[in-house]
Amino acid sequence: MRKYKIRKSLCMLLVLTLLTVLSSGCGRSEAKYTADGKKQIITIGYLPITHALAVFEEKELLDADENSTLQIQLQKFSSWTDLMDALNSGRINGASVLAELAMAAVSNGLDLKAVALGHKDGNVVIVSNDITKVEDLKGKTFAIPSNQSSHNILLNDMLSDAGMSIDDVKVVQLAPAEMPSSLASGAIDGYCVAEPFGAQAVVQDYGHVLYDSTQLWQNSICCALVMNGSFLEKNKEAVDKLVAGYEEAGNRLDETTAKTLAEAYLGQNEKTLEVSMQWIHYDNLEITKSDYEQLTERMKKYGINKNPPSYEDFVYQSESSESD
Repeated sequence: MRKYKIRKSLCMLLVLTLLTVLSSGCGRSEAKYTADGKKQIITIGYLPITHALAVFEEKELLDADENSTLQIQLQKFSSWTDLMDALNSGRINGASVLAELAMAAVSNGLDLKAVALGHKDGNVVIVSNDITKVEDLKGKTFAIPSNQSSHNILLNDMLSDAGMSIDDVKVVQLAPAEMPSSLASGAIDGYCVAEPFGAQAVVQDYGHVLYDSTQLWQNSICCALVMNGSFLEKNKEAVDKLVAGYEEAGNRLDETTAKTLAEAYLGQNEKTLEVSMQWIHYDNLEITKSDYEQLTERMKKYGINKNPPSYEDFVYQSESSESD
């Protein structure tokens, strides 16, 4: 009898645990609202990089608009891995994230949709001051933030143009914030990463720019605003408003506005931002099919993703854009 009661209790505990997990999982895609019920809250994850400035600008615009029905709640992450875990699980509704990381998740069966670019251009190849040409990198250590990144593609493009391959360098993955100090200490010989970490090395004279992204790959796709698919499906009207406001925010980001935002949200000094803003812009953040197909071709060419999702499977099209 005692064993029967124990088994019964264990069964009940398992059932309650399963119900808790299921209910919490379902709740993650449900809409949340402010205390007065007037604004829907959309939680967006980000890393502290200039590639997320359009998200910051939209938050500022929405907070200043008393009539807005949306509110952005920002959630800061220190690594792409942690951010992607939160996005994939639905703990956040969307994120400013490396497009290639999101594409890899979709290739593995997860439900994500890219709704806009994070920025245009804005990546540079930084090398130590004793390196003057690509060939000098042979046998050297080069850092990127992730294998699934445009930075990896830009590295491959640069090496290929010089008649070299990825096997000619030692590639390591580092968090963006660690790269300037790693270059200064001699732990690495070069890197390619989101801003403002390229500008940091230039301003502090740790290294110099060997190439910027426009010299290697015109209209390169790097970060994107990506939404959790379940949340998007249940909140299409809100997401459409978010995307419209986001594109407007990007168009408003001239150099002065961008610098002010970066100082406020990223804590970077003015000199670093002056250098950084030379390489990046935020106008016209629509993901075009031609640019996306250039991205997928490069990913397959360099073995970064052998089966990337199609444009139709990955890039969200609102009902209004589909009917145009």
